[in-house]
Amino acid sequence: MITFLRGILVESWPHRLVIDVHGVGYEVIVPLSMGEAFSRVGAEVTLLTHLIIREQEHTLYGFPGRDERDLFLLLIDRVSGVGPKVAMSILSGLSAGDFKGAVVSGNLGAIAGIKGIGKKTAERIVLELKDKVGVAEAWEVQTRGGQIPAEQSIRNDAVLALISLGYKPADAQKAVAKAAEGAPTDASVDVLLRTALRGLQ
Repeated sequence: MITFLRGILVESWPHRLVIDVHGVGYEVIVPLSMGEAFSRVGAEVTLLTHLIIREQEHTLYGFPGRDERDLFLLLIDRVSGVGPKVAMSILSGLSAGDFKGAVVSGNLGAIAGIKGIGKKTAERIVLELKDKVGVAEAWEVQTRGGQIPAEQSIRNDAVLALISLGYKPADAQKAVAKAAEGAPTDASVDVLLRTALRGLQ
């Protein structure tokens, strides 16, 4: 699995980048909201990726950060009828934070307003994500920002990362809670995530 690329940006188009990594050109499908850094041809860039393999094609999807990749994985794995194309439309239409806020508040209009989504798909997305125990609750806490301790915010991020990887919400919460017990109070999301993953194996 290709989890990230670091190389020279040789082509930059809406929804598509080509990155030269030691002489190999990787075509990557990306959302529109990649930011200015990914428009500078000739510059070194790093982006997170997810490879989807189908019978007749291998497609590499790219993301500017972990929030976007986690959301993409959550959408394609946990919402019926949502595939990579729709998930990319969502990431192009709303930032990860705004999308989470829309799900928590039930703001169907914001999601339905994304090109290619529509009201029925928006309703299904909100319903199915709210139905996943732990997802909406963690997002709701995230939207409150400064009202929660930093340690709790880090735990929530680790839980959401595990859920996006396909673990059941209840298992993810238990694994992160156990990982946090033996971790220093300033442990990063990556530290908690690695410890939790070891506990789930």
